[in-house]
Amino acid sequence: MVGVTVAPWPSTDTSTTCEHCGAYVSDRFCRVYGDNSDRAHRCGECDSYRRLTRGSAAGVNVGIPDPETAVGHHGGEADV
Repeated sequence: MVGVTVAPWPSTDTSTTCEHCGAYVSDRFCRVYGDNSDRAHRCGECDSYRRLTRGSAAGVNVGIPDPETAVGHHGGEADV
């Protein structure tokens, strides 16, 4: 018989919100995409998945246009 202990990941901060827009983010999102202190600087509400997976959630400047400021990208004005 094998004994298994399940230990939950303790949150380092009780607030699980995006530092940029204030939207709720899970502890898991913060651990996976956030910075070394498990804080999310950007989230799926204010940034694109492509940028998040390259480090924007950890506060890293990425070379992909920011959807809040780039025209025609997720959240920007549509091309006509």
